[in-house]
Amino acid sequence: MTVHFIGAGPGAPDLITVRGLNLIRACPVVLYAGSLVPREVVAEAPAGARVLDTAPMTLDAILDEMKAAHAAGHDVARVHSGDPSLYGAIGEQMRRLDALGIPYDVTPGVPAFAAAAAVLKRELTLPGVAQTVVLTRTAVRASAMPEGEDLARFAPGNATLVIHLSINNLARVVRELLPERGADCPVVVAIRVGWPDQQMIQGTLADIRDKVKAAGVTRTALILVGRALGEESFEDSRLYDAGHSHVLRPRS
Repeated sequence: MTVHFIGAGPGAPDLITVRGLNLIRACPVVLYAGSLVPREVVAEAPAGARVLDTAPMTLDAILDEMKAAHAAGHDVARVHSGDPSLYGAIGEQMRRLDALGIPYDVTPGVPAFAAAAAVLKRELTLPGVAQTVVLTRTAVRASAMPEGEDLARFAPGNATLVIHLSINNLARVVRELLPERGADCPVVVAIRVGWPDQQMIQGTLADIRDKVKAAGVTRTALILVGRALGEESFEDSRLYDAGHSHVLRPRS
């Protein structure tokens, strides 16, 4: 048997990969993070499958289910939101499976920041504006940030910042970024991306706190900060420039 860690995407059932969906359809045991993965995503599980929402479960309880499936020779679809490599808490599960000798693999998914950019119709890496995307978070109730990874470290420059798990820390985010980025720096708070009730609150570092407070947003939101979110006068990429040659478009 194999435990299949599957990225379900940001929320819309049709944004899961074909591979991920086929694995869910084939596995007699499906464990899904119900706080962020819609029930519709695992509705394709086989008839009679053991389908459990792991949101109220502990790590030990989740591993007990995997061990029981291993003993019975049943494959497990372990379904996480977005892409499991980002804040998916799969590292600790895989470490336990390694110790138990239980095989596993990982199927990537559409990360929430990519889905948010799609909804916004924005490229996060515009030529001459921003060529770097930083994926990070701040410490609220989760584990502390490692030394050297505080948000202020990423404030200088023009990199597009994608800040996870930090909507309750928005005041601190604004306070730490404002001196370097400026009050007019564009900000988007993407709420429940891919779900039917998704929202995109657009503003700047000067007004985003008031807008978010007025909307009553307290969870399941992603903060994006950077000039690429609002810049319209960027230069064209050289990729398709007539004067730029490369191996697939030799100089004439």
